[in-house]
Amino acid sequence: MNPRDVEPRLLRGFVAVAEELHFTRAAARLYVAQQALSRDVRRLEQTLAATLFVRTTRAVELTPDGHRLLPLARRVLRAHEELAGAFGAVTAAGAAPRPLLVDLNTDGPGTARTVLERARELAPDCELMARFESGLTHAAAEVAAGRLDVAFGYADGLDPVLRAPLAQRPVRYEPLAVLLPEGHPLAAGESVPLDALAGETVYAGAGNPRTLEWTGLARELFAGRGILMAPPAPVAMGMDEFRRVMVKTGNPVLATVGFLQMPGCVKLPLTDPVPLSPLSMVWRKGFGHPGLDALRTAAAGLAAERGWLVPPAGSWLPAPLTHGPGGG
Repeated sequence: MNPRDVEPRLLRGFVAVAEELHFTRAAARLYVAQQALSRDVRRLEQTLAATLFVRTTRAVELTPDGHRLLPLARRVLRAHEELAGAFGAVTAAGAAPRPLLVDLNTDGPGTARTVLERARELAPDCELMARFESGLTHAAAEVAAGRLDVAFGYADGLDPVLRAPLAQRPVRYEPLAVLLPEGHPLAAGESVPLDALAGETVYAGAGNPRTLEWTGLARELFAGRGILMAPPAPVAMGMDEFRRVMVKTGNPVLATVGFLQMPGCVKLPLTDPVPLSPLSMVWRKGFGHPGLDALRTAAAGLAAERGWLVPPAGSWLPAPLTHGPGGG
C-alpha cells in the first residue's frame, strides 16, 4: 500500500494508542478488539516502513517516527471528520457513524440530559453515549484530545488556551441553587436570598482541578457579598460519598436548580438577584457527525421553546456574558 492511500481507520487506531500509551485502553476507546487494533498498527507500520511504538511488557512509548506522525495523523483525521460531517458521516460502504461520546457532567437529570434525550429522538439511528466527567475543565481537555466528542458546561470560564480548539453553542442560562443539610437555618424557606449566605462557607469545588471554571464563577458571585469559599478538600466520588461529606461538614454547596435531589439535603433556588450560570455545548472545531448535528438542533429547539437563553430581569451573570451569549 502507498502511504498516500492509508485508511483513516489505521490512523485513528494509531492516534488512540499514542494518546493512551496502552493498547487495551485504546481498543476500549475505539470499541474494537485489542487484537484487531494491534493488527492495524502493524499494518500501518508496514505501510510507512517505520516503527511507531516501542512495546515492552510494562509500557508503550512513541518512537521518533511515532512522534513525527502524530500531528500529521491528527490533521488528516480532522480533515476526514470535516468531510464526513459535510456528507452525513457515512462511509462509502454505507456504514453507520461511530458512537458519539457526550459528557453530561453528572449522572442525573438536568439541561444536558434533556438535550441528549431530544437529540436521540431526532437521530434514532445514531448512538449517543453519555459520559460523566464532572467538570468542564477536565471534559474540555478530553474533547480537545479526541477522547470525548461533546461536553456541557460554563465554556466562557475555561482557560483561553483550553478553549481555543473548541467550538461552542450557548444552551441555557441556568439558575443557581444552594444545597443545604436538613436542619440548616436557611433550609426552612422556599428560596435563599444571596445576602442570606453572608458569613456562610459555601463549597464550590475549590481545589478540584476538573472544575476550575465552576470555582471561578462562584468566586465572582461571592465577591463583595461576604460569602466565604470552602477550602480545598478531597473530591468525593459518587453521590453517596458527596452527600455524606456535605452533611458531615455542614457547608452549603453551590449548585444549579437541576442538580440531583439528595436524601438528607434540601435544594433551594438562589434569589435577589437570581444568579445564572451560562451553559454551553462544546466540541472540537472542524468535527462533524450526525449526532452532533442532532445535539445542536435539539439545543436550539429547546432553548427557543423554553426561553433558556432569555435571562430574567435583574438576574446576575458572570462578567464575560453580561452582554449576551457568545457563539461558535
